[in-house]
Amino acid sequence: MRVAVVGASGYTGLELLRILLRHPAAELVAVTSEQRTGQVVGDVFPSLRGLVDLRFESAGDPVSIAGRADVVFTALPHATSAPVVAVLHRAGTSVIDLSADFRLADPGLYAKWYGEHAVPELIGSAVYGLPELHRDAIRKSEFVAAPGCYPTSVLLPLCPFLRAGLVETAGIFIDSKSGVSGAGRTLQDGYLFAELDGNLHAYKAGGAHRHVPEMEQEAGRAAGGPVQVAFVPHLLPAIRGIATTVFARPQGSLTTDEALGVLRDAYDREPFVRVLPKGETPRLASVRGSNFCDVAAVVDQRTGVLVLLSAIDNLVKGASGQAVQCMNLMRDLPETAGLLEAPLHP
Repeated sequence: MRVAVVGASGYTGLELLRILLRHPAAELVAVTSEQRTGQVVGDVFPSLRGLVDLRFESAGDPVSIAGRADVVFTALPHATSAPVVAVLHRAGTSVIDLSADFRLADPGLYAKWYGEHAVPELIGSAVYGLPELHRDAIRKSEFVAAPGCYPTSVLLPLCPFLRAGLVETAGIFIDSKSGVSGAGRTLQDGYLFAELDGNLHAYKAGGAHRHVPEMEQEAGRAAGGPVQVAFVPHLLPAIRGIATTVFARPQGSLTTDEALGVLRDAYDREPFVRVLPKGETPRLASVRGSNFCDVAAVVDQRTGVLVLLSAIDNLVKGASGQAVQCMNLMRDLPETAGLLEAPLHP
């Protein structure tokens, strides 16, 4: 299976290369980077030296890339991705887009949060690429929009309860903390080591983060009606990982044992979602470098609030690993192919 990565010099692109190089059915045939065009991949990323014999090329001719690849991953910034994806999609290539350009099904919602869409006629045509929620649709699709990292960490623990009608659909509060790699290779003061080390702060509070409509869209699909969330993300002094806590109000009485039972019923047969034993909470170190999502649940007996917890690696299950998981489904391969890497601990 011939695979190309468009936008391969960012963190998600690099993670895609790392995973695809160990994938038993994938042959890397093209990697692009506008800034690194002509350079050898191993010279740009010494960690890949001797492992990939390719040079970065421009993505200026997507038709040429489509002609050489069976599957193309696009790891470009939002708005930049859509025109490239459109050409690839129309050329008949399987496309997995890691940007936000095709996650939202409502054109008005996209315009509100991201601005004018470059290819509005394709809005709503991609399958939302969270396999645990949309596995069958992904299998049948040639066009998948990989989820955002924060929504992945929220939807996996929350959706089983929404689907079963066990929690109220308003007043859901979410606290997420992410490693700095989630911001990409961005040169800003706030991402400098001297500014980040030993520091922690919230950002885009008050419902201002662009992942909010994505969370509400998919949560609403699970619930069968509108869902409203209040979301506050934080920046951690760490490179990888997202730790998320979701607070929801049960519709009736619910115990911790029952809540854990809901998660086990949903995920006991899932290869990448691990429900932790009662009393344990997810840790970043237990998922770092892997495609696993660890989830847990506890009911606060004093307040009656259901507390859901998760941990993922934002670059793997939150981005590139999940995209490869989708590729495996789309190409009728074992879903775990190339992805059963043990977490990096310590």
